[in-house]
Parts: sequence; structure tokens; C-alpha cells
Amino acid sequence: MSTNEASGSAATSKASAKVDLKLEVVVIPVSDVDRAKHFYGSLGWRLDADLRLDSGVRVVQFTPRGSACSVQFGTKLTSAAPASASGFLIVSDIQAARDALVAAGIEVSEVFHLGPGGRVSGPDPEHRSYFSRASFSDPDGNGWLLQEVTTRLPGRIDTGVTSFGSASDLASALRRAAAAHGNHEKRISAADPNWPDWYAAYLLAEQAGTELPT
Repeated sequence: MSTNEASGSAATSKASAKVDLKLEVVVIPVSDVDRAKHFYGSLGWRLDADLRLDSGVRVVQFTPRGSACSVQFGTKLTSAAPASASGFLIVSDIQAARDALVAAGIEVSEVFHLGPGGRVSGPDPEHRSYFSRASFSDPDGNGWLLQEVTTRLPGRIDTGVTSFGSASDLASALRRAAAAHGNHEKRISAADPNWPDWYAAYLLAEQAGTELPT
């Protein structure tokens, strides 16, 4: 690589770092479009489109509840083989998420967590983020892994931007804040009149993965 090429590459890298690149759609391979459409609809995902073009292309798009990214499948969209795709679905309560899928008739694995020796049955005893999981597959064998995350690793979330994907996610966060605030009031042996400020600080810190208030 020449010096000019290296300089050009560095300049491009710096320019790209200043541009927001938001993941919008992931294409998954399926063998039967209508069967896949029925399956993803049964998950409660929002159907955004089912387009049929003159060229024989068909595009079906679904968006998981609370997600900013969608999935597409159809005909003539990808050369990948069915069952070759996999993805992660983040949830705030792994057991509630699994129960909802089972109630919808979806076959889901047991809840498990990552232990020192590998996979262990049951949720993580401390409910640490990223540890508790469950999995399921679509009719073609494309795999989805549910992962419980309530606190992101440091640096993963912009502390100036706090958002929740759904009302249930916000409710879960408020319940965790309420429990932590109850312990806070026990420590100070008094009612905290500034609880809204405390809650706000807790919610921001939890999402950003920084130190939680006590």
C-alpha cells in the first residue's frame, strides 16, 4: 500500500466515523414465504410490507416489537441457504419473553445461563445482563437467541439519549428502580422526597452501564 493509499484510507475512516449508520433491515433466507409470514406474524411482530414486483421479486418485512431494525424475506432476495441465518433478540425479562412465545404456540428452549462450565439450566442467579438466554427457530431453521439485558456494558449507550423500546420495557426498568430506591431509603432511614431525581439517575446509569446510585 502506498503512502497516498494509506492517507486516503485514513481520511475515509475519519469521515465515516462522523456519519450515522443505523442498521435498518436484515435479510433472512426462507424456503416458503407464506409459511414464514405466518410464523413471524404469530410472534406478534409488526407486518410492514408484502410487496410483489413484476420481476418476480417478493419482499415481506416484519419488525419485532420495540425494535428499530426489521427483517425481510421473500423470493429472489438472497442466495443464502435457509437455516443459515441467526440473530439475537434483547429482552428485559427472559422468563416473561419465553412465556409469551410459548403462549403463542412457539417451541422455545428452556431458559439457561452461561456458567463457568458452559450452559447451565435456569436463569442467571444474579440476573446479570447478557447471561440469561433462551432460543427458538423459525420453520426453516433460522435461529433466534433471546438474551436478557437490563444494563448495557459501559460505552454502549449514549448517556445523553435514553429511550425504551416499549411500555413494558419502561415498566420493567421502573420496577427495578423502585426496588433499588426502596433499599436506598432503608439505608438513609428516611423517605426520599427527591425520588424522581433518583429514579432518573438510576434509569440513565442502568442503560449506560455506569455506576448505579445507592
